[in-house]
Amino acid sequence: MIVFRYLSREVLITLSAVSAVLLVIIMSGRFIKYLAQAAQGVLDPGVLFMIMGYRIPGFLQLILPLGLFLGFLLAYGRLYLDSEMTVLTATGMSQQRLMVYSLAPATLVALLVAWLSMGLAPQGVSEVGRILQEQDALTEFDTLVPGRFQGLKGGGRVTYTEALSADRAELGGVFISEKRVSRENGKDRGIGVLVAEKGRQEIQPDGSRYLILQNGYRYDGNPGKADYRIIHYETYGVLLPKPEISAEIGEREAVPTSELIGSADPRYQAELQWRLSIPLLVFVVTLLAVPLSKVNPRQGRFLKLLPAILLYMAYLSLLIAARGQLDKGRIPMVLGLWWVHGLFLVIGLLLLYWEPLRLKWAARRDAREVAHG
Repeated sequence: MIVFRYLSREVLITLSAVSAVLLVIIMSGRFIKYLAQAAQGVLDPGVLFMIMGYRIPGFLQLILPLGLFLGFLLAYGRLYLDSEMTVLTATGMSQQRLMVYSLAPATLVALLVAWLSMGLAPQGVSEVGRILQEQDALTEFDTLVPGRFQGLKGGGRVTYTEALSADRAELGGVFISEKRVSRENGKDRGIGVLVAEKGRQEIQPDGSRYLILQNGYRYDGNPGKADYRIIHYETYGVLLPKPEISAEIGEREAVPTSELIGSADPRYQAELQWRLSIPLLVFVVTLLAVPLSKVNPRQGRFLKLLPAILLYMAYLSLLIAARGQLDKGRIPMVLGLWWVHGLFLVIGLLLLYWEPLRLKWAARRDAREVAHG
């Protein structure tokens, strides 16, 4: 039990460190993407952390198997490098027993991944889809920030306001620049600039919204040319895009697992197999990692790290590719994704038992040579 606790602690500590680093890297990339959308006025900055929080289960369900795989390689590799595993082997620690000990942290991670893939991740995708749909329904008033030039939806308009009322209905010191495009041939017709002392939002009975500007000017023309047209107006109306809120989320990743079970829809069946495959992936990569973690102290702990990562990436890539083919109906649903797990299960068993079998065959060969000699 002392050895078991020691090995499990080493693996779990390494797993936590690797997973934390991978999570920070992935979340940073996604956060920068959402932050750029918020800067363009596509997203409300107030929902960024909510979106990232709901995305964490989806990230973790794929990070944890990789973190466990690297945890075994790094933790056991260090034990081989420091000759601790040599001492354990001398006291009766075989590769098979090491595998049995390794299944305990693997089972813990598999249960956590199953909880994420079956429950939390679909709920998170559903909440993110709901938030993004609400953001799609926002008008320009809902995302404006006083004192900042802001590119709005479509990228063809830049809006600035000096002041904005608390109910976001009244603007002061308005500047709007937008590209003018010909409706006939789609050619660029220069830019149009609107400036006004103030503006307000009006909602018509049919639900359409207008930005009503008061006491301002409109400038139309091409930059670099002197043929600008200047119009002074007392009241000017700008039609705002009509919000459209979808009541349902079409992404199958957001469908609860209970609805996938027993469904006749091939896409739902493929999604169910994918969610079941992720916890199964944990056990298969454990079978791969234990023999691959065995290194010669003279060669260093990182000698097998790159080939092991390439093997893991091949496993995951083949699994994703098989999922895509399963969606298209090119792979029978009975075969599904299971053949990928079976293939790498065989590879893991060969890696685990190849060394003992090779030694056993070598011993028999030497015994025969001695008998005939």
